Amino acid sequence: MSVNNAESLRHRTKNFALMVVKLCQSLHRTHEARVLSDQLLRAGTAVAANYRAACRGRSRAEFIAKLGIVVEEADETVFWCEILEESGLVDHRDIDALLNEARELLSIFAASQKTARSRRP
Repeated sequence: MSVNNAESLRHRTKNFALMVVKLCQSLHRTHEARVLSDQLLRAGTAVAANYRAACRGRSRAEFIAKLGIVVEEADETVFWCEILEESGLVDHRDIDALLNEARELLSIFAASQKTARSRRP
């Protein structure tokens, strides 16, 4: 991955984490919303944190392993967004941009992980 792509993704994942924080701040303070918000907040911010850790990987194997965590967290973020929307706790207009970005990041990182695994050392 080029330095420009890595920097662009670091910026993009940080903005994604901020989108997650803002959505969580906007949720009503019901018990259900609080529980789901906590799950979304952990997974969504972990995408950015773990991608940064992957970029600092000391080896190819460590990079691939950390990228696997990013994929898992992005997939979990998609799940919590879907639950929030389908339960009616969040209107689709308020979560569509976040959900679309989560799906795009998931696709990017899953493809990156596959490519990194297939390359010979």
